[in-house]
Amino acid sequence: MKQGRHEKILELIIAQEISTQDELLSLLKNSGYDVTQATVSRDIKQLRLLKILSAEGKYIYSVGKTESNNLSSKFDKLLADSAIRIDYVCNQVIIKCYSGLANAVCAAFDSQDSQDFEDIVGTLAGDDTILIILRSENGAEKLCSLLIKKCSAI
Repeated sequence: MKQGRHEKILELIIAQEISTQDELLSLLKNSGYDVTQATVSRDIKQLRLLKILSAEGKYIYSVGKTESNNLSSKFDKLLADSAIRIDYVCNQVIIKCYSGLANAVCAAFDSQDSQDFEDIVGTLAGDDTILIILRSENGAEKLCSLLIKKCSAI
């Protein structure tokens, strides 16, 4: 329950600008999580969320980033904990995840600085599968290898 709630919190703060605990609490309740403000406060501390200044000039929650080959260690851990299989075909990378985790992994992947992979056209996530489309088969092969290494390193 807690792991799923933490993943939902990460998914929410990556997908939209959230500036207060009350906003986050409301979004969690709308997502089916019956939590209290104290639980949300504890989750924020455990996830080590930061408040950063948005482009619009308001403070919003964010995941602190530690760069590591342009994919953060938080993403690495989430990927390693969630992925069952990673493979590629032609110009597409497919990540098979445990049920319900693909959206969180994909949102975390999308939030990364992927300058090394300008070849990425887009991503799509379902319940348990992520599809990453690249411009070339070579790019897909390189990304697939990197993601597999990230899972093995944890």
